[in-house]
Amino acid sequence: MTPPLVLAQATTPRGLDCPPAPQDLGVLSDAIDFITSSRESISGGVCVGGPAELFELAVSHLAVSAVALLIAVVIAVPVGLWLGHIGRGEFLAVSVSNIGRAVPTLALLAFFVAFLGIGFTNVAAALTLLAIPPILTNTYVGVRQSDRESVNAARGMGLTESQIVRRVELPLSLPSIFGGIRISAVAVVATATIAPLANVQSLGNPILEPQAYGQPGQLGAAIVVALITLATDGGLGLLQRAVTPTGLKLGDQDMRPRRLPIPIRRRTRTA
Repeated sequence: MTPPLVLAQATTPRGLDCPPAPQDLGVLSDAIDFITSSRESISGGVCVGGPAELFELAVSHLAVSAVALLIAVVIAVPVGLWLGHIGRGEFLAVSVSNIGRAVPTLALLAFFVAFLGIGFTNVAAALTLLAIPPILTNTYVGVRQSDRESVNAARGMGLTESQIVRRVELPLSLPSIFGGIRISAVAVVATATIAPLANVQSLGNPILEPQAYGQPGQLGAAIVVALITLATDGGLGLLQRAVTPTGLKLGDQDMRPRRLPIPIRRRTRTA
């Protein structure tokens, strides 16, 4: 008696709910397919990619970025307002900005491992130090460039120094402050891809783990990071527009160059 054939079991040994990676797509098409649908990993045995995993990684990515940016704002804005109001500390603000741009974030991450260990706190601390310099510098510059006549008028009306900062200098410097926040937000969201080096999940996992995600995963995650970065900058731009005083908006519109109609004279032919 011949044994029965078990072809059905032999054709599906993987036992996964995702198909293998497509083989006939281009690099960009394969990356987009990685974003829109899951697939078997390069090493096999696990499903990677797709909206579900990328959404989970994006949430963790944005969480560590938001915490770092919020801490940087809480630290840098009050210090910048105080230094700008008293008219001192220009050397400090410029030096902090230059040092923050010179020190690599990866080096800060490695430095904090010795003190904070791996984890969320380490990554948030490194990203916070990356975010502070642009916010501090722009806040200082915004306060120093605010209208001195308005400040002197407020002081003549009897406002205290803290009231002058809150009611006059802070509203006038909001465009510059938000400019620094937007610069820091873009840098933080883009740099949070190094979080997996400290055992924190982010959209950097597919970029730093090509042995599991492959080149499509790297490019797909990079596309998602770029889109999130642009969306973050656009959202902060709308928030800046919403909180900017109406008088400043009207002033910006009045300072825009206007086109003046220039009469064009036609030449007349002479006999």
